[in-house]
This record gives sequence, structure tokens and C-alpha cells, in this order.
Amino acid sequence: MSWLAVWLIGAAVADLTHSVRPMRVVPGVVGAMFAIGAGLAAGLTGGADLVAVLALACCVVLWDALVRRGFGTGRVGPPLLLWGGVLVVLLLLAGKASRVGAAVETWHEGSPLPWVSSVDADLLLLGIGVLLAQLSTGNVLVRLVLTGTGTVNVAQGHDAGRTLKGGRLLGPMERLLIVGLGLAGQLTAAGLVIAAKGLLRWPEIQASRDSRDGPGVDELTEYFLLGSFVSWLWALGGLVLLAA
Repeated sequence: MSWLAVWLIGAAVADLTHSVRPMRVVPGVVGAMFAIGAGLAAGLTGGADLVAVLALACCVVLWDALVRRGFGTGRVGPPLLLWGGVLVVLLLLAGKASRVGAAVETWHEGSPLPWVSSVDADLLLLGIGVLLAQLSTGNVLVRLVLTGTGTVNVAQGHDAGRTLKGGRLLGPMERLLIVGLGLAGQLTAAGLVIAAKGLLRWPEIQASRDSRDGPGVDELTEYFLLGSFVSWLWALGGLVLLAA
């Protein structure tokens, strides 16, 4: 799973950089550098490993470019297909990847933190990738799905995302909490978090009934439900990867 961890780290850093500095090329290059750095730090220096790491760095640059184009044109198929294709290929080739070593393994073995030293080094690197992916990458995928389904219709001036602004910050916090609770074996508590979000958001959605401007309650409800389910599935998908 070391190659998958490299991909998650690279794509996550690119998306985080884009959220801070939405510039051309720069986020993808930064993400690619982090992907290569993660691979070298993990000791992925064999022939097949180097080819895989360099290929993943190129995929990170392509991912960033396709995401920017998708947000601008509404063509979200290419970035979603790229993400899904890379994920499937990496899962199929997981057995070909070398085990994590070098600096990551040294840090893993010498760490005074029990939650670091008690897990396998491969799982530790994958866990870092999964946690990073819960941040901006989760938001990117949610936005791509919403745009692709026409739920966010900017052309008609009914962008529900402008009304529910807090979701850009609440989403990552919620996903991190779900993953953390899942890793701690508290899946019931994670379910309560999901239920609590619905209860807390509902008054805001209902308030749109009294507003004459912006999207109606049905549009906001669809936006909230679809965005939330994609976000939750992304967090649960990370847990499945770690469990596998």
C-alpha cells in the first residue's frame, strides 16, 4: 500500500495548496514534489518503486490541472475518472510495491508515541495519506460531484455553496472526526456525529423558506444531502483502506 500512500499524500498536498493559493501549475508541482519526497522518505528507491513514484507525481500534476478545468468548465468526468482509475490500478498493484523503510521506518521505530510505534510502518504512511485526504481533497470531490450532477447551478445564480459557506470548514473537521472515531473503534459515536450534523443544519435550511433571494429549501436540501453523503462516503472509504 506504499504507492497508494504516496498518491494520497501528493494529491492531498496539491489540493491543500490550491485552497490556499489557487494558481496555475503551482499546486500540482508542490503536490508532485511531496509525492516524490514521501516516496524517497519511505525508501521506495527500487526500479519499480521509482517508476511508480514518478508516474504518480505526474498524475498529481494532471489531477490538479483537470480539477481546475473541471471547476471552470463543469466537465468533472476527467478528474473523477483519473482519481478512480489511479485508485483501482494502485489497489491491483499493491502487492508489487516495496514495504516502507528508510526515514519513515526509523521515525516509526523510534517514536515515543505509542500510536505511532505500535502500528506497521506501511499502515502508518497510509494513515497519514488518508488523514491528509480528508482535508481539501474531500471538499474537491464533493464539489466535483455536486457540479457534475447539476446540484450547484451557478449559471442560474443559485449557488447553494455560497449560502452554506461553513461546509468548506465543517466538512474536513467532520471527516477527520469520523475517521478518528472509526480508528478508535467508536463507530456508534461516528454515527451520532452524522446525525448531529443533520439536526444542526436543518434550521439553516428551513430558514431559506423566509428568504426571497437565493435557492429554495428543496435546492438547499438536495445540496446538503448529496454533499454530506459524498463527504461521509469519502471518510468511510478511508477507514476501509486502513482496515484492509
